[in-house]
Amino acid sequence: MRIVSLLPSATEIVCALGLRDELVGISHCCDFPPEIEGVAVVTRPRSGGDRSHGPHPFLDNEIGPAELDVEALRIARPDLVIVRDSAGGADIGRRQVRDALGESEGDPVIVSLDPVSVEGIFHSITTIGAMAEAEDDAMELLEALREELGDLEQHVVARRDEGIRAPRVAMLQALEPPFASGRWVPELVRRAGGWDVLGREGEAASPVDWETIRDVDPEMLLIAPLGMRLPAAKRVFARTQLPEFWHDIEAVRRGRVFIVEPVYFERPGPRVVDGLGMLAEIFDSDGFVETSPPGSWTPVTE
Repeated sequence: MRIVSLLPSATEIVCALGLRDELVGISHCCDFPPEIEGVAVVTRPRSGGDRSHGPHPFLDNEIGPAELDVEALRIARPDLVIVRDSAGGADIGRRQVRDALGESEGDPVIVSLDPVSVEGIFHSITTIGAMAEAEDDAMELLEALREELGDLEQHVVARRDEGIRAPRVAMLQALEPPFASGRWVPELVRRAGGWDVLGREGEAASPVDWETIRDVDPEMLLIAPLGMRLPAAKRVFARTQLPEFWHDIEAVRRGRVFIVEPVYFERPGPRVVDGLGMLAEIFDSDGFVETSPPGSWTPVTE
């Protein structure tokens, strides 16, 4: 089967299912796992400075405003194309792929994924497995992910029984302006033993002002700007104009502000479980040791 993935998360799932050799096309934002180097890139950033996704184009879309490289897509001759159809139609979805391929290119299966929860992410894995005729591999991957998730959650419960209290957390998925976390991210915070005081499970990330952040006064503040990696996130935070009352926020006073690798939270794929392990370690470093991917977070020191 010839697979084209227009989502970084789907590319990760395809490779986790052992289907790398069947991957014939990816988006320009697909960068993991390293084995995808050399696969044809069939999208490019949309030119002209389009801001149709608002001030933070990656909040609603894993690849931001983009357009198809029609010729590259046709050359790939896909049997299966994995996309995301947004409510506003701003993503490269099924219609755009059908229009690009035309009737002469056959009739590939086009699957749209848009999970909003951890269980939805797991469903995406089974969907890709079914469409790619890799159901057994999908079930094996899910079993491993559920086991890892279950072990982390059981330890969180054990720590609660020992008297460890859930910290009040604010997780920001953008900074200029700030956006509170959404979709599966507040769920990850909860499962890891925290309480996201601003995020809303299953809903889109939402703008929030610094005054509101001050008013909820989180004990921990996590920064994970979407669409960038940790070094860039650190640079963005360093140049962010922070409010005058920054040091009045409890998390800042306590020295509990952290910049975390955004990729573990922005992509609805297998690595969200690694993100949960990262959060558990940040929330309770005595109870969770080396459950984070190496080099995946850093405290803010001032």
